[in-house]
Amino acid sequence: MSNEQISVFDIFKIGIGPSSSHTLGPWRAAQQFTNSLALKGILADVEQIKILLYGSLAKTGKGHGTDIAILLGLAGGDPVTFDVNAIDSTVAAIKETQLLKLAGKNNINFSYQEDLIFLFTESLPFHPNAVTFQAFLNGGKAISETYYSIGGGFVVKEGQNSSEKDQVELPFPVEKASELLHWCLTTGLKVSEIVMENEAAWRTETETKKGILQHYQVIKDCIYRGCHTSGFLPGGLEVARRAAKLNQRLIGEQTYSDYDSWIIAIRNGGMGFNYILDWVSCFALAVNEENAAFGRVVTAPTNGAAGVIPAVLQYFITFCDGYTEDKIIQFIACASEIGSIFKKGATISAAMGGCQAEIGVSSAMAAAALTECLGGSQRQVLMAAEIAMEHHLGLTCDPIGGLVQIPCIERNTMGAIKAITASQLALQSNPDKAKVSLDAVVNTMWETALDMNSKYKETSDGGLATNIPISLPEC
Repeated sequence: MSNEQISVFDIFKIGIGPSSSHTLGPWRAAQQFTNSLALKGILADVEQIKILLYGSLAKTGKGHGTDIAILLGLAGGDPVTFDVNAIDSTVAAIKETQLLKLAGKNNINFSYQEDLIFLFTESLPFHPNAVTFQAFLNGGKAISETYYSIGGGFVVKEGQNSSEKDQVELPFPVEKASELLHWCLTTGLKVSEIVMENEAAWRTETETKKGILQHYQVIKDCIYRGCHTSGFLPGGLEVARRAAKLNQRLIGEQTYSDYDSWIIAIRNGGMGFNYILDWVSCFALAVNEENAAFGRVVTAPTNGAAGVIPAVLQYFITFCDGYTEDKIIQFIACASEIGSIFKKGATISAAMGGCQAEIGVSSAMAAAALTECLGGSQRQVLMAAEIAMEHHLGLTCDPIGGLVQIPCIERNTMGAIKAITASQLALQSNPDKAKVSLDAVVNTMWETALDMNSKYKETSDGGLATNIPISLPEC
């Protein structure tokens, strides 16, 4: 079997919150299904669609917006470009008219209550996040396809091996951290430089850099928007947004109409420990409040953990003089390689591995990237990733009400702070004396994931989800 090849744009994806596995993945699956119908030449023959949601997609699907994502995907919307302000009205129109414009082309009758089925007690063996699409044609025939949302927005169609798609000749193939270190030491290249060399197998360096900066633009906009938007998050928990109030408290009454003047004002506020700590938390809160509100974010490597890397990157930009395009590209490229190692050797899906697979992985990615950008050696980069993940091992995923809000939003602040701490520890340490390797911690994370009870894997069947009394509407 061919090794899985993962690009920086597989780890980092532009999309809409609140979940990469429960929103972005199902959205992409719906798009793939309509594309499949079109390729078969039967799209215009479809009279009815039924959607069957299994496992974690069924149990926490409504809280994660799985139903909304699938409807938008079937209707031809794309998560990269769809107007987030039109989500509610579009879904409401489908429900009220009981009509769905399949792939944006032909209307079919669609009942939200009868054609979208949550199979709460059923799960498919390959992965907990499964969705089956059934299309019934006007000639009496039917077609059925099953897709698995395996975390981070990655989607696998049943019967399809994801590692065998789009194979190219990579100059530096990497499956494990030890292989990455081998290439770094034999070539003298940094982790980010190894990544850029591999990316050249898919596209030009100019195209890769442009794409990374486009992703950064989304991150930048998300942070700024989240730090300037108040109110309450949707879903019924009545969680108040905190980033805007914290931003105002830290920066004072003066308002700043653009990102650059805002960052200058933050930097001019000083370098005190508590001040910087508050800002890192503010950046992380901002992103994940946007994510919880169905805003546009960058999956990094998931939506539930989308605030960790932006918060650490913003810390680097604001307080470490990292505001250059080259440094931003270096940061994101390095982070992506660490994420791909976890994706290949373990999982980045909370439904498979608990929150260690989301916040833990994102913290490791951020720690490695920060370490390289601050001048750390290749060994120190891997050491920082190992330290960050080591102290997230066993972290469960138990979202209250199935919403990506409590404890998810605050966990991003903790993951960001741990990443910075891990980086500082690695930079002040001799990695030759380290007792634990990154590969060892990846293996341990996967073993822990396999041992973890399913009620702590994004099902809301245990932990905080069952110990906090709530009353949510059935929507």
